[in-house]
Amino acid sequence: MVLPILEYPDPRLKKVAARVTDFGPDVARLVRDMAETMYAAPGIGLAATQVDVHKRVIVIDISEARDDLRVFVNPEILSAEGEAECEEGCLSVPGYYDKVTRAAKVRVRAQDEHGRTFELDADGLLAVCIQHEMDHLVGKVFVDYLSPLKRARLATRMKKRQRMAG
Repeated sequence: MVLPILEYPDPRLKKVAARVTDFGPDVARLVRDMAETMYAAPGIGLAATQVDVHKRVIVIDISEARDDLRVFVNPEILSAEGEAECEEGCLSVPGYYDKVTRAAKVRVRAQDEHGRTFELDADGLLAVCIQHEMDHLVGKVFVDYLSPLKRARLATRMKKRQRMAG
């Protein structure tokens, strides 16, 4: 099922997600719905926070063929190194892109949708995407890295866009 995606500056995007402790059918359903929502948008990553579910779950697929879904439940960054500036966009901030500086490489520990723990070394787009989606889990949107003036202009533009659509 395709879920509605919250749009900036919706205050629900600021909520901090809770750790997943029950890996029952609800988590599997959430992962399926999030993947379907991400592919339909279309996007390369989605955090549960963006669909108003405040659990530590993210899905990512950076493959060209859109056939390499990665699921991270309760992700944590174990180490980060280097710096990379990347132009980012976000499904919660449609049509807006800006440069953000993040770690170039990360080592992440997470669980899959069945609760099995794994570790992964990521660089390039995958590293950026993991950091971007993990920010959502702590109530941070990529535009929070921008200057207050840029954020204020963007919030005004997004509110106007939502009024026109509504």
